[in-house]
Amino acid sequence: MHRVPVGSAAVAAAGYDGRTRVLEIEFRSGAVYRYYGVPMAVYHDLLTARSPAHYLHYHIKAAGYPYRRVDADAEAGSAVRA
Repeated sequence: MHRVPVGSAAVAAAGYDGRTRVLEIEFRSGAVYRYYGVPMAVYHDLLTARSPAHYLHYHIKAAGYPYRRVDADAEAGSAVRA
């Protein structure tokens, strides 16, 4: 998935697949997470948020979208979490 840089101390980049409604977040630590069922408007709001990390926490994580870690260290055997 293509990701675009995000101006945040915690979040390095974000990508979105509108067909599957999957949001992908790359953190500065190198960890990558996918959030499922995310509306495109939420992705756009994340990209334009004053604080993308704050937006991610309060509007994506707190909303309870299912997610999973997808970077190379966790790809095998990772499960979607609600």
